[in-house]
Order: sequence, then C-alpha cells, then structure tokens
Amino acid sequence: MTKRNLILFITAFMTALMITGTSFANGIMAKEGMRGESVKKVQTLLFEQGYLSSKSDIDGICGKKSVAAIKSFQKDHGLHVDGVCGDETYNELKKNHKGHKHDASEKNPHKGEAVYVEATGYSAHDPGNNPNTASGTPVRHGVIAVDPSFIPLGSRVYIPGYGEAVAEDIGWAIQGNCIDVAFDTHEEALAFGRQEIEIYIIEYA
Repeated sequence: MTKRNLILFITAFMTALMITGTSFANGIMAKEGMRGESVKKVQTLLFEQGYLSSKSDIDGICGKKSVAAIKSFQKDHGLHVDGVCGDETYNELKKNHKGHKHDASEKNPHKGEAVYVEATGYSAHDPGNNPNTASGTPVRHGVIAVDPSFIPLGSRVYIPGYGEAVAEDIGWAIQGNCIDVAFDTHEEALAFGRQEIEIYIIEYA
C-alpha cells in the first residue's frame, strides 16, 4: 500500500468512526442505512414482539422493512413516529421485552378468530391508486382491503406487528383469503411487501 493510499484509508476509517460515535452519542440505536450489532439488537426485540415476521430479518442492516417495523412499534406505543430507534423507542422495546417470541395469546390480545391470509401492502401514493377507499374514507394506516364474501366490509381485525384495522376497501385482485394492508407512505407499503400471515377477526360487521 502506497503512502498516499494509507493516508486515504486512515482518513476514511477515522471519518466512519466519528460518524458511528456521533450516532451512539445521540442515542440512536437504529435508523435507515445503519449497520451493526446495535441494529441487530433492535431487530431482535422487534422480531420477539411480532413487528418483524422472520428471523432472516435480523441481519444487522436497517433497511426499509426494519424502519417500517420501528414505525409500527412507535405508533402502537404512542411514541413519535419517525422510524428511528433512539433512546425512548429502545427503552420502550426493552420494557415490552418478555425474553421469548410471542405465543398466539400475546400476538392476539383481542382473542379474535384466527385466519391465515396472503397480505400485500399498499398506500394512496402507489401508482394508479385512488386516495379513497371503496367506503369513501381515506386510504391510511388502519385500513384493509378485502373480499367482502370472506371478510365483510366494516369488520375489525387485529394484525400482529401492525395493529387494529377496519375493512373499508375492496379491490378487483382481492379474492378469498387475500387482503391489502394500507400504509401512510409508499415506502412503508413496499417494505411490507407480500406475506402469508395470521390475522384475527375481532368483530364481523
């Protein structure tokens, strides 16, 4: 390695070290683009509390899926929703940590009927989407689109890692045990993607 390359390497290393130190000094455990053990700790807590769906999500890389999970946790616990896990969010995660993955009763505090569905994220900002549901309400977090013959419009459901939602929308591609789960942003919908999940019917309309 030449002297010039060595100087460049040392400069880059010191810069990265300063950035990492700044993040920890500010109490940031995880935010989009961060990597490392602190991110993995946050992902583990999110997984154990039902906000990440697979152990493969615990990869130490804070991508869009992790950010969406942090936002869902923050929303469910009355915290500032910014997708950044700082001291306040991390302390709340630790406070809710039970040391094991949730069983069905912990995932479903409402004791509703469990059904398996294929769920896809969507938002009002997706290309070609209408900003309003079939019921005339805004497409937003807390709304799902359903096949009314499977889940009647107006029914209330609970989705682990997401929270309560109301069936207010329909779609031509939604048939049988398929639902669309609404988010406030296109990025959150993309991060959710398509999943096979268990949801709980709290109340049929």
